[in-house]
Amino acid sequence: MASTNAQDIPTPDPETPYRPRQPYRFSTQCATVDNPSLKDQYGSSSVPIYQSATFKGVNGQYDYSRSGNPTRSHLEHHLAKISSASHALVVSSGMAALDTILRILKPGDEVIAGDDLYGGTNRILAYLKTHGGVTVHHVDTTKPDSLLDYINPDKTAMVLLESPTNPLLKIVDLARIATHVKERAPNAVVVVDNTMMSPYLQRPLEHGADIVYDSGTKYLSGHHDLMAGVITCNRDDLNKQMAFVINAAGNALSPFDCFLLLRGTKTLAIRMDRQQTTAMLVAQMLDCLGFKVHYPGLTSHPNRDVHDRIAHGYGAVLSFTTGDKALSERIVGATRLWGISVSFGCVNSLISMPCVMSHASIDPATRAERGLPEDLIRLCVGIEDPADLLDDLERALLEAGAITLTAGADSHQRFVRTIPSEGTAISRAVQKLTYNESMGYTTGREVEDREWFVSAPGKVILFGEHAVVHGVTAVAASVDLRCYGVTTPRHDGKVSVHFVDIDGFTQEWEIDDLPWDAVTPVHVGNAHPDVLDSKLVDAITTRVLSSEVLEKPSARQASIAFLYMYMIMAHGGRRPSFNFSVRATLPVGAGLGSSASFSACAATALLLLYSRIQLPAQPAPTTDDHLHTSHEGRRAIPPALAEEVNRWAFVSEKILHGNPSGVDNSVAVFGGALSYTRAGFSRKPGMVPIQGFKSLKFLLTDSRVPRNTKQLVAGVTALKEQEPDFVEGLLNAIQHISDEAQRLLADPELSREVLLASMSALIDENHSYLVKLGVSHPSLEAIRSKTASPPYTLSTKLTGAGGGGCAVTLVPDNLTDTSLHELMGALSTASFVPYLTSVGGSGLGILSPYNQPQRLATPPETPREGEGVDGPELLRDAFVGKATSEVSAWADSLGRWLFV
Repeated sequence: MASTNAQDIPTPDPETPYRPRQPYRFSTQCATVDNPSLKDQYGSSSVPIYQSATFKGVNGQYDYSRSGNPTRSHLEHHLAKISSASHALVVSSGMAALDTILRILKPGDEVIAGDDLYGGTNRILAYLKTHGGVTVHHVDTTKPDSLLDYINPDKTAMVLLESPTNPLLKIVDLARIATHVKERAPNAVVVVDNTMMSPYLQRPLEHGADIVYDSGTKYLSGHHDLMAGVITCNRDDLNKQMAFVINAAGNALSPFDCFLLLRGTKTLAIRMDRQQTTAMLVAQMLDCLGFKVHYPGLTSHPNRDVHDRIAHGYGAVLSFTTGDKALSERIVGATRLWGISVSFGCVNSLISMPCVMSHASIDPATRAERGLPEDLIRLCVGIEDPADLLDDLERALLEAGAITLTAGADSHQRFVRTIPSEGTAISRAVQKLTYNESMGYTTGREVEDREWFVSAPGKVILFGEHAVVHGVTAVAASVDLRCYGVTTPRHDGKVSVHFVDIDGFTQEWEIDDLPWDAVTPVHVGNAHPDVLDSKLVDAITTRVLSSEVLEKPSARQASIAFLYMYMIMAHGGRRPSFNFSVRATLPVGAGLGSSASFSACAATALLLLYSRIQLPAQPAPTTDDHLHTSHEGRRAIPPALAEEVNRWAFVSEKILHGNPSGVDNSVAVFGGALSYTRAGFSRKPGMVPIQGFKSLKFLLTDSRVPRNTKQLVAGVTALKEQEPDFVEGLLNAIQHISDEAQRLLADPELSREVLLASMSALIDENHSYLVKLGVSHPSLEAIRSKTASPPYTLSTKLTGAGGGGCAVTLVPDNLTDTSLHELMGALSTASFVPYLTSVGGSGLGILSPYNQPQRLATPPETPREGEGVDGPELLRDAFVGKATSEVSAWADSLGRWLFV
């Protein structure tokens, strides 16, 4: 049986004692099966199946597979690692796991259990109550204080919990209950059924539980091709007791099933990511139609704040009621993709009615007493395409008569719920919530009725710029100069933009006059195609933009990008009317990623307004140090949300630049420092954060010379065709510089002095190759000359596409403030614009809706213009009126920002 503590399982060992590695993330731990004490003699990459009942020899580690088997040991070691556990045991089923745990009890003991538990759990508890002399109290565990009257310091031996519960998805504060129990009955054992979440989304041992068990048949396996139960704990005494029971009863998991379960756990994280993303779409669709939906991901779900504090996701199981049992039966019977079956956690989606299937063993009176509706439908979401699952469920609802197609006030066809009433179906439009043939959904008009404030940083490519388009790795970092955007409701049938930094450009459009006939919408949950919709781009350019806009290249491209995303994201009949004001503290058009930061801001604003992304719920305040430290990072923007923004920001970048590398928008969204290699070339593609990036001071100098990125890229491409060996040699040399820079920046042993000297030499070398590629400019060379001259002798290179734009100068620690200000003065005298900044800061930011006064109590009919206009104070007014030098400090003062 596994007995190694999770903290003793580094993966892998550090290369030297002076260069410790960061702990691997959960998904990496899942895929990495490595037991240092059980090395295979042949070095097999997959754990072998030791399909043997007995083992030869005396006093060996194994003698009889009922007592121990190498394949089982590998599995238990791996499960302990991903469960934050010291011990793991595996048995023949989830119920066998619970049976093993319950054998700790003895006659006269008392058990406190939830009142919404899996049917099999209720069945075995009822048996113990009748035949084992054990008293069982079923209480509402969603209210921690309800347990207090039942905790007896001398008799309470066990508290049995689930969170979320099955099938009503009730949330239980595991940490608070564990604290109550330990204070009042120190000898009681807190047991948690974690099957609904799996170790990926929730690890109850971290919150005070003594024993955690899972049905390995579900998410851990993921394929419903085996039966298994998993028990984890951190107490040696409990592990010893349960291991004895397993050996004595002979219910340990067989070697072949151990092999299958070990294989399934390797893909746990990636499966769960897909499943819970789709589950959110399904829950929102049903909620928008007016059904009562039980799913922790919905903002209206009771105790969602508790769940966010103890878990890392919302899972892939949800349930809903229809108001009529017969209607529910018709819905279940009408599905095609949703297989009618008990259980959950499989890659295939399942649908069931708990009261006639998994929970049928609970008598109707008890079900009614515990609030378990007879018409309840449970959905267990798999990994199929979200659009297919939504379509199949929609068709089932329509065929069963649960929804009907009708025309709304705006003449668009919509699905609305039919409410059963005394056998008659009565159509009722769900106010402010619609769902139409595009399979979109909305979470309510309230999203549009507030101002959203977003921001994203600029970027500097330290190495590999321009060459990244041709497959060379770029090393990039965010800068402390940012772009900001504010959406303000209009509700007058118009959408407008105000680009403050492009000569104060403003423009508004009648929403109904936009070329909607040219739109092929990207459905919610789907990704934008690899290529732009040229039909829509052409329609916007020729039918929407005025001659005034067309004459301003920067405003033209920004307007097209904004309108393109506004139209192609539209779904569910929603076309929000609002103004989008944008401004930046970084220079526009200087090669510092102003277009990427604009794209990230615009994409975020539109995704929020269309409810295609949702912010995490507000963390519940707590004085419990254990809980506080365990979830310190929950205020951050979730990675999945950031990835969705990044995908759409890249779409905007395509409109602005034609063939972007993808590194600019990635830095604008994720911040920090990263290396980026474009797909489609011989080198391995991908984006890798540079861990341990040192804070570096740079002087960014805007040459004030415009550059044509498309023309520059085309020029190098032409040179590559004419002199392939010459250009390929330059690209390989730049790749070597990028590789060396990554090594230097991530090396904790390197002294600051050596780092700065090495970086300076690489900057000079990198720039010399870019000059040979023909992408520098006399203005950039003039900046290089000034910064390299005595007494400064600093290293400078172009950044971005070149051809003008911006130069970056590494500022060493020993350069005095006097010398630095003299240099900046000399650059300004030469008509350049210098900025002093640091690199590697935060990425995408969204002003937190928590702990912040609601500025927009009553949305005005149109945006306020000028002074003396009645109405609530608008964020936009102050935003547009601030001096550029004041914007950052003012934005920081508004409230708590959520950052990537």
